[in-house]
Amino acid sequence: MEKKIVEEKVETISETAFDSRKNKSRKKRMETQEEKPQSEWTERVVQIRRVTKVVKGGKKLSFRAIVIVGNQKGQVGVGCAKAAEVIIAIQKAVADGRKNLITVPIFKTTIPHPIVGRSGAGSVMLRPASQGTGIIAGGAVRSVLELAGIENILCKSLGSKSPLNATNAALEALKSLTPFKDIAKKRGKTIAEILN
Repeated sequence: MEKKIVEEKVETISETAFDSRKNKSRKKRMETQEEKPQSEWTERVVQIRRVTKVVKGGKKLSFRAIVIVGNQKGQVGVGCAKAAEVIIAIQKAVADGRKNLITVPIFKTTIPHPIVGRSGAGSVMLRPASQGTGIIAGGAVRSVLELAGIENILCKSLGSKSPLNATNAALEALKSLTPFKDIAKKRGKTIAEILN
């Protein structure tokens, strides 16, 4: 009789211990899900290419990734990296993009003035657009403008169609934009006077 009672007690203790373990693991999972803060940075992979390097013993294969990083609030960067595996190449490209961030002067959801950016054999023409136009751009340049936080713009990619050249040309164009504040300061006028 005593043995039965002892066995029942042991069973109930082991069940409660198992249940508590389950609950703890559930709590941990819930905590980890809640704790992870949403990063304001958005990453977009533009191209992944298999590239080869000719070495003494033959050819060495690796992957090249082009990634655009932006917070859609006027900051954007382009990263390019190579690695033996795709995932590592993407991670390295993201890190490279974060290093090369630029600030874009956004004026009423568009850019302040028309500009042409060049990189290698590629050139990109950017023009400000009125409200409701949207982003009229193709391929890699579109991704750069979206992640920069520009909502209305006209764009034409000229010359090289390479995504790397196009993204770099777009970045160069955005980098060399001058905000109205700076122009007004140089001329000794207010922004309202320049706009009118």
